[in-house]
Amino acid sequence: MRQSETKRPSASGAGRAVPAGGVELGPLASYIGFHLRLAQDASFRAFARNTGRKDIKPGHFAALLVIDCNPGIGQGDLGRAIARDKSTVTPLIQNLRQRGLIDIHRSTKDGRRINLMVTAEGKRFLRRVQRQAELHDRKLDAIVGDDKAKFIGLLRKIANELS
Repeated sequence: MRQSETKRPSASGAGRAVPAGGVELGPLASYIGFHLRLAQDASFRAFARNTGRKDIKPGHFAALLVIDCNPGIGQGDLGRAIARDKSTVTPLIQNLRQRGLIDIHRSTKDGRRINLMVTAEGKRFLRRVQRQAELHDRKLDAIVGDDKAKFIGLLRKIANELS
């Protein structure tokens, strides 16, 4: 196989050589991180297409869902849960708040801490988007097939060991 080709699994799981748009990728063709980013980008684009909403990014959806599952969660805990640092979580929270999807409340125990809550509008919005996200995830399930648990395990292993 030439360096400008990558191996992509076919439906049967066997690899076949596919030219990378005629562009030489060199060592990128075998870098796991590069392929993780390509897969993530493709998934994010499909998420936007499948939800039919350009106003919600996967990271915003993840944050809203985690806040809904953990009423009163703090900004730091949210950031850790969705693997975002303060510099990206703060604008994300501001965006969700400006859209009326979440409220923030100062902690009565620590005035520096804010507690996050999904609003009634946020819950309605989340339920609509969640239905579409579940359909999107079913498409990913079909691609990964019976290897889903192993695949998620490998992704978690990467995330944990590189953190």
